[in-house]
Amino acid sequence: MQIEVVGVKFKSSNHVYSFDPNDLKLKNGDYVLVDTEKGTDLGCIVKEKDVINSEDLVSPLKKVLKVASKEMVEKAEKYDEEANKFYPQVKKLVKDAKLEMKVVKVEASYDNSRYIVNFTAENRVDFRDLVKKLAELMKKRVELRQIGSRDEVRMLGGFGPCGKICCCVQNFGEFDHVSMKMAKNQNLSLNPASISGLCGKLMCCIAYENSTYQESIKVMPKVGSSVSTKDGSGNVVYNNLLDREVDVKFVKGDDVEIKTYKLEEISFKKENK
Repeated sequence: MQIEVVGVKFKSSNHVYSFDPNDLKLKNGDYVLVDTEKGTDLGCIVKEKDVINSEDLVSPLKKVLKVASKEMVEKAEKYDEEANKFYPQVKKLVKDAKLEMKVVKVEASYDNSRYIVNFTAENRVDFRDLVKKLAELMKKRVELRQIGSRDEVRMLGGFGPCGKICCCVQNFGEFDHVSMKMAKNQNLSLNPASISGLCGKLMCCIAYENSTYQESIKVMPKVGSSVSTKDGSGNVVYNNLLDREVDVKFVKGDDVEIKTYKLEEISFKKENK
């Protein structure tokens, strides 16, 4: 069975969640109120109506309740600003309690009914006493939310080794899984220190660009294999996967020559990859 869905992203997450559009006219950039397991929340449409198989859904589909007004969005932003003013005091309470956790950001729910304290921690933290003190300080219901190192960078912002704003900050999809195999596909250094971002994990751009490299790998000859060119037969010594160019080595007696060819200029026996 096929059903219509829209993709919604929340401020506290970089994941895109599917919701029932509920016959509403929705477009990218619209802020909407949606029904979630934790109650009503404010999110942003990042994927317009699409049709998927109901079997692909991980959990029951919740509905988009209505499009949020400009005034509601502005109020939500103001509530966040007010909530984050508590950051220094929250940080001090954590330090005084000698808890092994790092406070990243304090946020407010869209209706200002509760505050959310985002934090990172290496191990499990018993923050029951802290919650009570925070509730007394903020005069609101308080939720402590443990986040990962990628989420920390996304919330705080920053620049990657390339000099550009980090991919996670720019919402370039979901990159929870980045592997060394992806780095190998792109002929990158396999030294983790060279290919890690501010979060200390493998850079998101490796996953973001991986599909392009995978497509090239499927059609390019294997390094070391024999290929035919207009200049005769030679062996592949390097593949430029982005430009789809191949460096071919020719050996004639004691002479060795390397020439570069476009993929369409060579022929070779394709192997299953």
